[in-house]
Amino acid sequence: MARVAINGLGRIGRAAFKIILERNDLELVAVNDLIDRADLAYLIKYDTVYRRYSKTVEVTPQGLRVDNVTYQLLSEKDPAKLPWGDLGIDTVFECTGVFTKKEDLM
Repeated sequence: MARVAINGLGRIGRAAFKIILERNDLELVAVNDLIDRADLAYLIKYDTVYRRYSKTVEVTPQGLRVDNVTYQLLSEKDPAKLPWGDLGIDTVFECTGVFTKKEDLM
């Protein structure tokens, strides 16, 4: 099972978040976004396109909890400072929209 993280929980990041949680071959470990934690939980729970999310979503001191599973929630603007290696992340879903060229992603 691949350990994954998401950088950016805007519309695309939140859609990826929900899809990843439904897959058996991906283990979501952490997410990174700069938005306030409570606002982020609200945006995951209520979406104008996808409607109300059926799972319980709440913020805890440890991170973001969805149906009693907690995911580490980071708030780091500089992607070079994110602890993906320390967390054993295999793949990062880059969903900020900031990096549009392969060189920038590297």
